[in-house]
Amino acid sequence: MSAAITATDLSRYLKSIHNEARGVDRLKIAYRPYICPFKDLLMMVQPGERVFDIGCGSGQFALLLARFAKTGWIGGADISEKLIRNARELFANSKLGIEHDFCVFDGKKFPESVGRSDRVFLIDVFHHVPPALQEGFLRALWNAMRPGAVLVLKDIDAASILVYFNKLHDRVVSQEVGHEISARQLVCLAQKAGFRLISESKRRMLWYPHFTLLLGRG
Repeated sequence: MSAAITATDLSRYLKSIHNEARGVDRLKIAYRPYICPFKDLLMMVQPGERVFDIGCGSGQFALLLARFAKTGWIGGADISEKLIRNARELFANSKLGIEHDFCVFDGKKFPESVGRSDRVFLIDVFHHVPPALQEGFLRALWNAMRPGAVLVLKDIDAASILVYFNKLHDRVVSQEVGHEISARQLVCLAQKAGFRLISESKRRMLWYPHFTLLLGRG
């Protein structure tokens, strides 16, 4: 992906695909590239890679992967049937011509296609997993991935006081209270599950304290 691509470019593209969206939905689509480090995440993908997005929602990030990172195949899973229908329609209307597969899952048993992917994304999903289930969730994901694959895990850093802005965000948008943990805590959980830490980075966008872990599946 070209380093010259900006958050504005990503926002404009999403708005052009979602030209029927109105009101709050259009606002969320338009402004997420400004509060989530999508560009940084897209730069972590090599052209032609098979990529899977867990918790893909309506498929906006998957669409950006297909359009800007030039993935060879894109898959996604979400617990919501409605959102998966949206993702399928989004890709059908995008005319990108990329092979894709979106499916509903129960949040525990990961689709088999995860095991055929080179890179797996988990973006702002982990803090929705109840604390008692977090280590088991990562272990199940490790088991589902193939050796040599990479997990890109982006979440909100509980070590920052700004975490409370994200808690307010989740309360308003999804009517949930998140279970954010610090980057260090998540690294420990991931290593217990069998992952190897490749890199760790942090970035604040507006009042959202992000961290991104690249985790290898040995």
